[in-house]
Amino acid sequence: MSTQQLEVQIMGQSYLLGCPDGGQAQLLAAVDKVDQAMCKVRDAGKIKARDRIAVLAALNLAFENTPEPATADTSSALATHSASSAHAVDEQKRLEQLLEKLDQALHQDGQLI
Repeated sequence: MSTQQLEVQIMGQSYLLGCPDGGQAQLLAAVDKVDQAMCKVRDAGKIKARDRIAVLAALNLAFENTPEPATADTSSALATHSASSAHAVDEQKRLEQLLEKLDQALHQDGQLI
């Protein structure tokens, strides 16, 4: 199977990606999802470094795509969903706090991980 090069934009920056023949629509959909996730993190306003925005966006996308455990009935599923939503908010806050601590620790020498 051959590949083609496809130029895309993510958060205003161009990237040249390899794309298998017939995979253009799937790749463009993935690029759009990543772009939206990164813009959402950037627009939240707390993080400016592109690499940290990318990490948070990746974690958010991975969290969204992690399957929830199967439940026996609807009420149990609703309770699980509510708990998962509250847990996601708590995890997002904790992640932001950890990134702030990382920024403070790395600020001394200006280097990023």
